[in-house]
Amino acid sequence: MADATASVEERTVRLQVAAARQEESGHGIARLPKSALSALGALEGDALEISGKRVTVARAVLAYAEDEALEVIRLDGLQRANAEVGSGDHVTVKKAESRPAQRVVFAPAQREMRLQGPSVALKRNFFGRPLLAGDIVATAGQQQVRDMPPQVQRMFNAPAYALTQIRLTVVSTTPKGIVHIDENTEVELREEFEEANLGRAGLNYDDVGGMGDTIRQLREMVELPLRYPELFTRLGVDPPRGVLLHGPPGTGKTMLARAVANESEASFFIINGPEIMGSGYGESEKALREVFEEASKASPSIVFIDEIDSIAPKREQVHGETEKRLVAQLLTLMDGLQARSNIVVIAATNRPDAIDEALRRPGRFDREIIIGVPDEKGRREIIGIHTRGMPLDPGVDLGELARTTHGFVGADLAALTREAAIEAVRRIMPKLDLEAQTIPPEVLESLSVLREDFVAALKRVQPSAMREVMVQVPNIGWDDIGGLDSAQLKLKEGVELPMKNPEAFHRLGIRPAKGFLLYGPPGTGKTLLAKAVAKEAEANFIAIKSSDLLSKWYGESEQQIARLFARARQVAPCVIFIDEIDSLVPARGSGGGGEPQVTGRVVNTILAEMDGMEELQSVVLIGATNRPALVDPALLRPGRFDELVYVGTPSEEGREHILKIHTGKMPLADDVNLKVIASETERFTGADLEDVVRRAGLIAIRKRGAAVSQVTADDFADALADSRATVTAEMEADYEKMKGELKKRAMEVSPIGFIAPGMLESTRERKHG
Repeated sequence: MADATASVEERTVRLQVAAARQEESGHGIARLPKSALSALGALEGDALEISGKRVTVARAVLAYAEDEALEVIRLDGLQRANAEVGSGDHVTVKKAESRPAQRVVFAPAQREMRLQGPSVALKRNFFGRPLLAGDIVATAGQQQVRDMPPQVQRMFNAPAYALTQIRLTVVSTTPKGIVHIDENTEVELREEFEEANLGRAGLNYDDVGGMGDTIRQLREMVELPLRYPELFTRLGVDPPRGVLLHGPPGTGKTMLARAVANESEASFFIINGPEIMGSGYGESEKALREVFEEASKASPSIVFIDEIDSIAPKREQVHGETEKRLVAQLLTLMDGLQARSNIVVIAATNRPDAIDEALRRPGRFDREIIIGVPDEKGRREIIGIHTRGMPLDPGVDLGELARTTHGFVGADLAALTREAAIEAVRRIMPKLDLEAQTIPPEVLESLSVLREDFVAALKRVQPSAMREVMVQVPNIGWDDIGGLDSAQLKLKEGVELPMKNPEAFHRLGIRPAKGFLLYGPPGTGKTLLAKAVAKEAEANFIAIKSSDLLSKWYGESEQQIARLFARARQVAPCVIFIDEIDSLVPARGSGGGGEPQVTGRVVNTILAEMDGMEELQSVVLIGATNRPALVDPALLRPGRFDELVYVGTPSEEGREHILKIHTGKMPLADDVNLKVIASETERFTGADLEDVVRRAGLIAIRKRGAAVSQVTADDFADALADSRATVTAEMEADYEKMKGELKKRAMEVSPIGFIAPGMLESTRERKHG
C-alpha cells in the first residue's frame, strides 16, 4: 500500500481488479481489503472514486475473507465497464465526497427499450447510492447480498422496480460530479434510449452463469491477444486465431461470445450460418470475405460464426458445390489472418462432428472448448442471474431450485423463471382493469413470485436435452414402499450414497456401482424401487421399455441405445430404468435367425456403453426382470451390473407395512386388523396386496351402495377368499436357488461367446416351466 500519501484528501491506493460474485451484480458496491480502506481513511458504506481509463463511483464494502491478504478490488461487470477496465487491470481508488442531488435524469441504456413508470419507485431503488453522470447503473432487485454492513444493507431493502433487472444511463445530475439521491431529489425517467456506450450496457461476464472455467479459458485465448498483443510479440509466438465452442443447445455459447466481445472492448461481427448462403455463384464467399474485411478495419475485433456446421460441413459428405467452396473460402480466410491483425474467430455449434476436419486443427481453431450442462452450483448461479430483479417471496429457496433442476441448461432455467413470473401475473389478473391503460401502483407493489409459482412452472418446463424421451423426477419415496428392506438398503448404498456424496468415494479411491439388476417374481415392486431410488437420490429418471429400443432397421437399435446413454450423461445425475430387460439383452449365441443377431448387437452396445472408454459419471442403469436366467452372462459381472438385487415376496411385517400404505386413504372400520390380514397373506406380493385392498373396497360398495362410509373386516375376509398369491412355493424355491447360480454364470461363457453346455437347457426349462 505504498501509494497512500499523507494528506487525507489525496490518499489513493492502486488495486488489481477482480470480478465480483454473481449475486452482487448491479448493486454498485466495491469490495476491498481492510488495509486498503484504512489507507484511504474510509469506512464501509463510504463513496469511492475508482479511476481506470474512465472514472466511476461505488460504495465501499469489506473484502471476502479469502481476499483479505490480496491487493484486489472486486467490481461487477457494469462497474468494470464504467471504469473501462477488465479483470486483471489496475485501478486507482480514493475516498470521494458525495453530495445530495437536486435532480437526477435516467434513461434506458438499451436502444430497443421504452420505459414508463413512477419515478418514485426509481428514487427508492437508488436511494443513498452514489451516482456519476455517464455511468450505466442497474435496478438492484431483491436478492440479499451476504456479508454486508447494516448501513449499506438498508440501501438494498427497497422493493424491486420491475420484474427484470433494468440497465439505465445516468444522463445528467444537478449538481455535477458525484451525487446521491435523498428525500428532496427530483428524479426524472426518460422514455427512450439516449446515446451512450452501448458496449458498456451490453452483456458481461456477470450475465453468464455456471461457466467459471470456460470464461477463464476464453479470456486466455481471446481477451489477452486482443488487449495485449505485445505479450505475444515479446514471446515470439503467434496469438491464437480461433476458438470453437461446442455443447448442447441452450448452454449459452452465443451469449458467452457476446460477453467476451464486450469485456475485451472489441468490435463484434456476427455471421449467422444460414444467412450467409446466397443464391448466386460466388455470393456466399463474397459475403464471408466482406465480414472479415470489415473486422480487419475495425480491429481489435471478434468474428463470431454461429451454427458453423451449416456453412462448413464435411466436404466429402455434401453434394453441393456452394458448401465446398464456402468451406475452402473460410479455410483461406482463417489462414490469411495476419499474425498481428488482432482478429479472433469464435465459432459455435452443437454438432462438432459435422464440421470439416480441416478447420479443427491448430492455426485455425486453436482450441475447442466444451460448454456442457451446468452442475448444481452453475444452475444456482444461472437462476440467480435470471431472478436478479424479480420480487421474490422469502419462501423461494434458489438452492432448492438448483437441486431439483437436473439436466437444465441456461435456456431452460430462463424459461423456468419466465413461467414462474407468468404464474405470478396470472394470480393478479382478477385485480386488473383491462379497460385502463395503466396498472395501479399498489397492484405492482403487491406483485411477488412465490415458491408455488416455481413448482407450477417446473411441471411445464423440462430439460431441452430430454424432450424426446420421458424424463421425470418421480414422486414415490422410500416411505411409499414396504417389505423390501434388504433391496432398499442395497440401492441406498449403491445409488443414493454416490450421487449425494461423490467426494467420499473419491477420497477412498473406489468407484460407485454402474448398474443394478433387480430380479424376482412379478408384482414384487421392482419398478417402484427404481422410481424411489431416483427420487431419494434427487436424480432424473428415464423409464424405457425394451420394445421402444428394438427396431427392424439395421443399426437403428444400437443408435437408440447410444442416444439414450448420451442424453442420460447430459442430464446427470440420472437413473435409466429398463423394464423387462431380458427381452432386450438375451444371452448371445442362444439361437439362430435374424432376431438374435439384432439382440446380440444390442448386448454389445450396452456392454460398450457401461464399460467402454467413456465413463458413466453419475449415471446408473437399473434393469428389472423376472427371468434373470435369460440375461446375457457378460452383463452380470462387476463393472456392468455390479449388484444383482433379489426382490422377493415380503415378510409378514413387510406385508403389514404395504397394507398400511394402500389403506392410507381408506376409511377402515374398528374391527379391521391389518396385522391379522398380513398373517393370512403368505407369499402375497405388493401387487397382490394392493389387489386385496381394492377388492375389499369394491365389495363394500357392492354390499352397501354408493353411500358406504367404511370398509369392514368382513369385506376384507370376502376379498381374501376371492384372491390368491401369484407366487407359488415352487417359484420361490426356484428363485432362491437361482440367487447362488447367477454370479457363477458370468464365468460359464466360453471364449468364443457361446453359452456353456447345460446352461441353455436350464434356461429353457425355466422359460417353459
